[in-house]
Amino acid sequence: MKTPTIVILCLAASISCSGCRKENVPHPEHTNQGDLKATTAFTDIAEEVGITFVHEAGFDPKNPKYLMPESMAGGAAMFDFDNDGDLDIYFINGAYTYDIPSGKPRPCNTLFRNDGGRFLDVTSASGLGDEGYGMGVAIGDIDNDGDEDVFITNVGPDAMYRNNGDGTFTNITKTSGISNDKWSSSTAFLDFDRDGFLDLFITNYLAYDPTVEAYDGTGRPEYPGPGMFRSLDDVLYRNRGDGTFEDVTERSGMTGHPGRGLGVACADFDDDGRIDIYVANDRDANRLWINKGDGTFEDRATRAGVAVNVFGQPEASMGIAIGDVYGDLDLDIFVTHIYVESNTLYQNLGKGFYEDRTLQQGLAAPSREFTGFGTAMLDYDHDGDLDLAIANGRVFRSIPFKNESLPAHWLPYAEPNLFFENDGSGRFRNISPQMGSFGTIPGVSRGLVTGDIDNDGDLDMLVTSGGGRAGLFRNDATRTGNWLIIVARNEQYKRMAEGAQITLSAGIRRFRRDVNRGFSYLCSGDPRVHFGLGDARRVDRIEVVWPDNTREVFPGVEANRTITLKKGTGTQ
Repeated sequence: MKTPTIVILCLAASISCSGCRKENVPHPEHTNQGDLKATTAFTDIAEEVGITFVHEAGFDPKNPKYLMPESMAGGAAMFDFDNDGDLDIYFINGAYTYDIPSGKPRPCNTLFRNDGGRFLDVTSASGLGDEGYGMGVAIGDIDNDGDEDVFITNVGPDAMYRNNGDGTFTNITKTSGISNDKWSSSTAFLDFDRDGFLDLFITNYLAYDPTVEAYDGTGRPEYPGPGMFRSLDDVLYRNRGDGTFEDVTERSGMTGHPGRGLGVACADFDDDGRIDIYVANDRDANRLWINKGDGTFEDRATRAGVAVNVFGQPEASMGIAIGDVYGDLDLDIFVTHIYVESNTLYQNLGKGFYEDRTLQQGLAAPSREFTGFGTAMLDYDHDGDLDLAIANGRVFRSIPFKNESLPAHWLPYAEPNLFFENDGSGRFRNISPQMGSFGTIPGVSRGLVTGDIDNDGDLDMLVTSGGGRAGLFRNDATRTGNWLIIVARNEQYKRMAEGAQITLSAGIRRFRRDVNRGFSYLCSGDPRVHFGLGDARRVDRIEVVWPDNTREVFPGVEANRTITLKKGTGTQ
């Protein structure tokens, strides 16, 4: 038998230490910072609409082992698996890490079909009930046949499922050429070589050893921190276009650059017309893989200013949100972190350079008492600027908040989520108390993803909870403006135009959003592009930069509707 490695967790002097946690320091309650347009902007409707998913972390109360994966999972996806025009929901589950209790079925991932606002569990019929210890998910049409396929990351071998187009899926992992068996986390599809087929990037977390044990300063067992394990290289797979993938990690230049990867987002971060990859690493410097256009990538995170924080320190980076925070038509980057560190906002200065503006924009102090995982930028009230949602939950215990619905084990790890409103200039204020149960009821939140779940024109939120029930938060905020949702498609490939950039002109204002469903932490969101338009009742002009860097202009439309733009039908 292998002898356990035992580590005592303590509070380090450096604020970048994520293998520690101060005990007996209560978090301050959220403060009311102004009236909102609605008393409760988001309402948890999960139980009302049939979402019954409860995440199985694998914790055994009779023989607790505090295995690290229990504290880190799991994700979820919003996608239209049956092509009926509304968003279905897929949850990534954990697994029992001990003998299965008598009479209980094995935990598995769960698919809920949206039937006009009610959700039905169709896991068994769909074939998507993967039984691995799940972490994250990516959605994309890998074979250009018009329906969405599913890739799952696990603690152990990952899995690829092909959508058969009839409501069922087939596990094609063995024939696909994908053989990643590490502890992987967030993942995303992208077409890095512009051949029309979606490639796959996988973040690998760390070289996990389940025999490692950790204890807090009082001698109680605790979850190990990431610093106790070796970092790993991430993995890039190229889609050959014949249903198989090839590992091009070494050829691309990514081998030999390990990091404890947790979050990933793909976009054109240096404005050269090619899709790049940004990776959030836990206690390692983040990486910005710039696409050189010849099949290779170069890490320019340090030069770009997004590797570390303003103090030059790597942080415990988890989730990523990207979007145009300042309204200047380029993509800024927001990254969530652990307690003691603040979350970080990197402002895009142009030409691939960024600056840490967290303190100046009002995001530092409110987040230092919380551990952020999933995150999203969304215009929840349609005033024309992007707001910030953050899913929080500790990885080391502390004084518990009150929540009688949580199991006793998870209560000391629970925190309220955060929501920040953008004042239009890129400065934020904490309005979490007005977000209903999303911002007031503590949980061990992990994944956070946005999408228009009820097709009413605004963005709703889905939040997963480690070892607990998921929340589906309907947007009930009073709208202060108009909206437009755009479906951008390339019919040559019968799918969404992943990575397309869309710019709207409405009067004197311009708005930029991208087709980007891979963001947050372990999640995949609505591929439709949502714009809040403020008081504009009409869009005058729409410009699309397609993934192959060709540009088209489409005529204006009236606001408050969903439209479809197809590549090749606009004007050059």
